[in-house]
Amino acid sequence: MSDKIGLKEAISIGIGGMVGGGIFAVLGLAVSLSKGGTPFSFLIAGILALLTSYSYAKLSLVYPDRGGTVKFINKGFGRTIFSGGINNLLWVSYIIMLALYASAFGSYAPNLFKITSTTAIDFHIDASAIIILATLINYYSVKVVSKIESFAVVIKLIILLGFVGIGVYGLWGNPNVSQLAVSQWETPLQLLTGGMVIFVAYEGFELIANAVPDIENPEKNVAKAYYYAVIFVILLYIVIALVTVGSLPFKQIAAAQDYVLAEAAKPMIGQLGFTIITIAALISTFSAINASLYGGTRVSYEIAEDDELPHHLTSTLWNQPIGLLITAIITLVLTNTLNLESISTAGSVGFLAIFAIVNAVAYRKATEIKANKYIALVGCILCTVATVVLLVQQFTSNKLGVLVALGLIAICFIAEYIYKKQEQQA
Repeated sequence: MSDKIGLKEAISIGIGGMVGGGIFAVLGLAVSLSKGGTPFSFLIAGILALLTSYSYAKLSLVYPDRGGTVKFINKGFGRTIFSGGINNLLWVSYIIMLALYASAFGSYAPNLFKITSTTAIDFHIDASAIIILATLINYYSVKVVSKIESFAVVIKLIILLGFVGIGVYGLWGNPNVSQLAVSQWETPLQLLTGGMVIFVAYEGFELIANAVPDIENPEKNVAKAYYYAVIFVILLYIVIALVTVGSLPFKQIAAAQDYVLAEAAKPMIGQLGFTIITIAALISTFSAINASLYGGTRVSYEIAEDDELPHHLTSTLWNQPIGLLITAIITLVLTNTLNLESISTAGSVGFLAIFAIVNAVAYRKATEIKANKYIALVGCILCTVATVVLLVQQFTSNKLGVLVALGLIAICFIAEYIYKKQEQQA
């Protein structure tokens, strides 16, 4: 039992997975899309995450497996081209999240130290360097990755909760609080779009599924771990959004869009607050890159082991799966070629589609997993609708992000189709 994970540890896995680099990366983007309604957009995205966590909780109890999402999809649809394509999309979505975290690191880092006289060059140097460093750490020792994540979860939560506490107090008398008025909200459709673009900030609760085989008293603790983690993060994000929108004028938020959380700390405790939040962002994004590299590599290994990708991906290079190097290289390319909004859109589309499928699995297996099929169905429908709305709405303002998302989805299924056909002919 000493090796078992308790409820607190299971909750921390979910919170740590969600409160990674996402909030630091997408907060400014959320405000630019939703204006005063940003807290409501975070609530919309959180409700989708909470509905999906119900399906995950039910599936996790009946199919406890370290493969998590990969195993759920295979249980629901068998080892077909469709399930293989979705699992490939999961790996690609991890890579997109890595690019998002690296972009956030590259945006915050120049505020502490400048390497060149050009911020744009600094971004590419810092973002690329942190990907390479995290890759080397993953090659060196998985234990080091775990220790970094454990340390980072505590530090970032302490700093963010401190930001919330001081920020709420600082809202009294701040003239910018009027920006939170309903009259300052964007249209309902735009609020929904804003919520879906920043949905990636909630990605991470599904990591609990990978730990279920090690959770003690699963019948009692698994569902609690999912729900407590998601609800805590929903409340945290809403309050962070309230403090940010209520502390800074929209023009200032737009000017500091890529590092707005640090900028929002200035009205409270000046440059010291800016520096502290910047350090928190660097720690959080670095730990998120470390953990996601490990997670993405594990997903590619699981998919190959299930014969949905070439078995070459189960081979090792320098004592680690070859997928680690492939994941790192693709992340470097995406980080240095796409802007933050395009990365966020592609990531949200990927995870919304995956979560729609997981909800569909829960619906199909409702009797077996003792789930309320209507909750799973609602989750599936809402995730699907949200995906379509996001693609349609973003196509006018962020055509590149939409094309990247659709292109990656197509590649995932085409690659799976070609691989299956070759397997049949062999």
